[in-house]
Amino acid sequence: MYGKFYKRVIDVLAAAVLLVVSSPLFILVIVLVKLSSSGPVFFTQDRVGINKTSFIAYKFRTMYNRQREVNREIFKDDVEVTKVGKYLRRYKIDELPQLINVLIGDMSLVGPRPSINSLVEKFNEDGEYRIKVKPGLTGLAQINGNIHLSWPERWKYDRYYVENISFLLDLKILFKTFSIVLFGEDKFIKKIS
Repeated sequence: MYGKFYKRVIDVLAAAVLLVVSSPLFILVIVLVKLSSSGPVFFTQDRVGINKTSFIAYKFRTMYNRQREVNREIFKDDVEVTKVGKYLRRYKIDELPQLINVLIGDMSLVGPRPSINSLVEKFNEDGEYRIKVKPGLTGLAQINGNIHLSWPERWKYDRYYVENISFLLDLKILFKTFSIVLFGEDKFIKKIS
């Protein structure tokens, strides 16, 4: 019942409140992104959601506005990331526009991160679980190492999440996410067996 109804109610209420509360921060970030480098304020990308549905995910742009390889991981010292972008990434502020995705129903506050199309083709059995639920702003893999984990490791966490969705698990993930924002995700790397 939680996964099918109450989770969505919480998502809508929380996303609406967070969007209102963070609106001054949105304005500040928009100004800083525009002043720091040329290009659009938002970075948009096609992502894969529940049951392989496609949607546009929103983020604040953190990288210089030029062509590059799309499928590589971006680590904290990447030369393509702007000075402002480093702070937006470090404190996960670049993800805040995805609250709009949560509000309109493309995403949830908690769930496996939304995949790009080329990654879906590489899913193993664990990876297939990612698209059985709505993707999230944060998830179990994100609080246990995120980009410091291999894809198969992340997919194990995603599968565990999908098989064990509950209000308490979502709460635990959200609280740990706040700790990661404060202290950095490299302090929370945990390999799964």
